[in-house]
Amino acid sequence: MTNVPTETVYSLGYTTIKISIALIATVIVAQIIDRALAAYLKFASGKLKVDATTYTVVRRIIIVTIYLIGVTVVISIIPGLPDLVFAMAVSAGIGAIIIGLALQGTLSNVFGGLSIAISRPFRVGDVVEMENEYGNIEDITLRHTVIRTWQNKRVIIPNSRISVDTVINWTIDELAVLWAVDFGISYDSDLDLARSIIVDEINQHPDVIHGEDREAKVRVTELGDFAVNLKATFWVTDRPTAWGTGAEIRESVKKRFDKEGVEIPFPYRTIVYKKDMEQR
Repeated sequence: MTNVPTETVYSLGYTTIKISIALIATVIVAQIIDRALAAYLKFASGKLKVDATTYTVVRRIIIVTIYLIGVTVVISIIPGLPDLVFAMAVSAGIGAIIIGLALQGTLSNVFGGLSIAISRPFRVGDVVEMENEYGNIEDITLRHTVIRTWQNKRVIIPNSRISVDTVINWTIDELAVLWAVDFGISYDSDLDLARSIIVDEINQHPDVIHGEDREAKVRVTELGDFAVNLKATFWVTDRPTAWGTGAEIRESVKKRFDKEGVEIPFPYRTIVYKKDMEQR
């Protein structure tokens, strides 16, 4: 049995202890700084104008940097490992290319997250539409963005896709929204009466905004096969309430139409048989 020199055992044990201390210290420091930054954001958001999106991304960059520093310290502790790593880095040109291609998606997501933090097309809490999803921005990380939809689902979208797709932000500047609701009345119905009913029901709704340049309007958009199609436009307080406001106005207008004799037509077809035509 080969005897291991005592100095080697002591050196190995000492190195193991230093590595353990470095790893534990890295985790503790990262957690302390992460909690401190989170607490500061919670405090500053109520006192100062702190952008949560940029702050969240910067916070994650700081934590990742701390872990990278910890890994670097561990590498420097292990005898001979720094020289080995340097030699491998110099001679691994092809390997670096392969790894770069393998991490292309991850890196594009990270750069996408940095782009979002810098350009700020949307922020945490904004109401957006992207990739046929509508909801609030709940979180932005270096790799992905989390949207909480109106169905309370969490949709996770990679940042690289957000960078190239169209994003509709309903809250980036002004909360008020111009909303539209379509109606159809029969050709025999009184057009002016229908218009006055629609405008009246819109103006009575509490979430509709009134003003000289924001009055409700009803226009004829099409003379269809079965109906005169009308489009009502009105201003609502914000996008999250717009859909519900439109649904409530549509229901109240339907009740008024029924009460005051404005007909809402339904599609119908008149079928004429060729045999009947020949008999005539």
